[in-house]
Amino acid sequence: MSFRNFKMVSYVVFGRGSFNQLDEILAPHRKGEAPMIFLVDHFFEGKALLNRVPLRGKDKVILADVTHEPKTTQVDALAKAIKDEFGTINGVIGIGGGSVMDLAKAVSLMMTNPGSSADYQGWDLVKQPGVYKVGIPTLSGTGAEVSRTTVLTGPTRKLGMNSDFTPFDQIVLDPELTKDVPANQRFYTGMDCYIHCIESLEGTYLNEFSKSYGEKALQLCQKVFVEKDHWDNESDDQLMMASYAGGMSIAYSQVGVAHAVSYGLSYLLGTKHGIGNCIVMNHLEEYYPAGVKEFKHMVAKNNIDIPQGICKGLTDEQFDAMMNVSLGMKPLWENALGKDWEKIMTREKLRALYEKL
Repeated sequence: MSFRNFKMVSYVVFGRGSFNQLDEILAPHRKGEAPMIFLVDHFFEGKALLNRVPLRGKDKVILADVTHEPKTTQVDALAKAIKDEFGTINGVIGIGGGSVMDLAKAVSLMMTNPGSSADYQGWDLVKQPGVYKVGIPTLSGTGAEVSRTTVLTGPTRKLGMNSDFTPFDQIVLDPELTKDVPANQRFYTGMDCYIHCIESLEGTYLNEFSKSYGEKALQLCQKVFVEKDHWDNESDDQLMMASYAGGMSIAYSQVGVAHAVSYGLSYLLGTKHGIGNCIVMNHLEEYYPAGVKEFKHMVAKNNIDIPQGICKGLTDEQFDAMMNVSLGMKPLWENALGKDWEKIMTREKLRALYEKL
């Protein structure tokens, strides 16, 4: 049997206030006049964090509009604009939630790889390392800071650029940056991590490596969303570590049914990833009975509304488009249901599931 030889993030710094070290972290990677590009979540427009970005020389801050999940067209346009203005750059620093993490990874790769980012949606299609890239999450739960993918919606599919060249060279995990996240948003992204763990721990790809990280991440999610009665600094620290460990768990295993189904929602309806996972998880008792029960308890305890009826009134063509995207996620289904997954998750069964959402 062959074992996965996977690329991890090379450098990690964790701690409150660690964002202040960014200038010295970047210094050795500055060559000549070429700038560093800071891709910052548009949520921070006009906020104090922008004044803390350590700009030097020709460095530029680009506010990334992540109202919608990243598209290949957005990545291509950003990469082209940067090439047109600067030619070469020293690096890309993504500061924001999972969508900004994905954009930063993808733009880094498209600085050095020809064509469109849509050409690289799949497994191991990227041939050249990107420029130096740093991920600084301001939301916890997606695991995007450690993953070897950058999930993009392309012309025909929603799929990541999964490759050994995709992971960040450096991540800065500063829990202080997550303190102003709205409660609903914090819950949805936190549940992304929780659902990663349930899918990884109950999947057929499970091994001791992913189990160790998955169990720890799950335990941290339970501390934050089940055991605690109020949010505090420690909660931010714990959820940031849960996100990291949850990302590591799926890096060496895979996610499952909730993710496979929610990809279809975001492809067709533009549903954000975290909330999409929550909408789907609400109806997955058949696959993850204990996880769904605890999930529903957390939803009630934290007074969160999960949207209902989002697939009402869709046409057959629209259901087909969602199902095609979802059923294209073969490794996810195989992890969830085993090698014979196509016999279990028929189109009829998947259609019935989408109709419930």
